[in-house]
Amino acid sequence: MKLPFEWQIGLRYARGGRRSAGDGFVSFIAGAAMAGIALGVAALIVVLSVMNGFRTEVRDRMLSVLAHVEIFSPSGAMPDWRLTAHESLQNAAVRAVAPYVDAQALLTNAGNVTGVALRGIDPVLEPRVSEIARKLKTGHLDALAPGEMGIVLGAALADALHVKIGDRITFFAPGNRARLGDALPRFRQFNVVGTFESGHYQYDSALAYIHIRDAQQLFNVPAPTGIRLRIDDLQRAPEIALALSRTLSGDLYIRDWTRQNRTWFEAERLQKRMLSLILMLIVAVAAFNLVSSLVMTVTQKQGDIAILRTLGAPPRSIMKIFAIQGMTIGLAGTLAGVALGCAIAVSIPVVLPAIEQLLGIRFLTPSVYFLSALPSKLSALDVIEIASAAFLMSCVATLYPSWRAARVRPAEALRDE
Repeated sequence: MKLPFEWQIGLRYARGGRRSAGDGFVSFIAGAAMAGIALGVAALIVVLSVMNGFRTEVRDRMLSVLAHVEIFSPSGAMPDWRLTAHESLQNAAVRAVAPYVDAQALLTNAGNVTGVALRGIDPVLEPRVSEIARKLKTGHLDALAPGEMGIVLGAALADALHVKIGDRITFFAPGNRARLGDALPRFRQFNVVGTFESGHYQYDSALAYIHIRDAQQLFNVPAPTGIRLRIDDLQRAPEIALALSRTLSGDLYIRDWTRQNRTWFEAERLQKRMLSLILMLIVAVAAFNLVSSLVMTVTQKQGDIAILRTLGAPPRSIMKIFAIQGMTIGLAGTLAGVALGCAIAVSIPVVLPAIEQLLGIRFLTPSVYFLSALPSKLSALDVIEIASAAFLMSCVATLYPSWRAARVRPAEALRDE
């Protein structure tokens, strides 16, 4: 099927056909505009893929030690936790429940002192609500037996204390001045029975597990602090937490995993928006270059425009010719950027470690970014949005040059020729 003449001429101009004196520089500007759009699109895809991968990786590592939903009592103890657990399981989305005790303490060994978050768990029920059993580096969770004073440490915490399985460490916790007879500090010896590595430095360096009965005895609490829930879809955690707040009896606090790390996720979301905005400026600059390129093309092609107008082409057809040229350049740049960006985003987990090894540097510090490798997760929705925005900006960039081309007066243009 034969294309309309506007399409034929517009596509030929985009390819740089029928070059004359002065067209070389115009073609260079058009090529630079297309390259700018491609680089901007590629940069956006790569950066957003890394941000998506970073968010997903950190979230998954957090959830290896965190529960999807936690329910606890403001008094610090939940004597009727079994009733609350039973009521929670009536919700079809709740898959498992486990009790816990949370407290703060100090661990010491050979002069090394570290503050830790101490969590008392039931080693049988806990694996049903978290991934801690799968994250064990050494030892077994079953080694946490009541009365045996066993403890499982984060891998980074064990390194900081210079201990391994079989070693003994000293536990210290301040007394509770609010309770009569419980104001004296508590000391106890613990046996290291295992270490875990979640991959999240914040937890690997400051979290330890003991048996829930030992925790209740040490901190003189009559019942668990609360219960931890696992649900069928972690993305629905806020919705399910709200539903539970309406059905559970008693004075309880309910929080989901998004609230436990709300500040971090909000900061990450803001950072993603700002990076997207900044990198979109690259595409905007390239679109501005496209405007310059098309204006110069209109100036160079005034003779062609005059001939077309003389042959009866209406101003609308002239506008369409240069709009097609600009959109073709924009589309080519966008598609090239999508291909380049997707290729880089997919290859980051393989290429980046090789670059780090070659240069002898580390791009990520685990103690700062919680990760030792740069993750990447390509999102089809992000790619579509970026490509659509880039192409839309290219289309907008064609409006002024096309309008200017339609206003060329044939008589004046032919006289200048």
